[in-house]
Amino acid sequence: MSDRLAQESLRWRRSSRSTGMNNCVEAARLPDDTLALRDSKNIARQALRFSPRAWSRFLTAVHEETVT
Repeated sequence: MSDRLAQESLRWRRSSRSTGMNNCVEAARLPDDTLALRDSKNIARQALRFSPRAWSRFLTAVHEETVT
């Protein structure tokens, strides 16, 4: 999702624990069920995209503290 106009049409969400200082990650679900992540400090940059499986594996690694 590299087109900024397309990114603006998504419903971006951020954690309810965000401090409001614009230093967090925002997430949006894409129509093909992938997850887009972007840096709230620089929303013009291209978002990263993750398949549901890749995102699930990443979260599991974080919870198990095996991310390297």
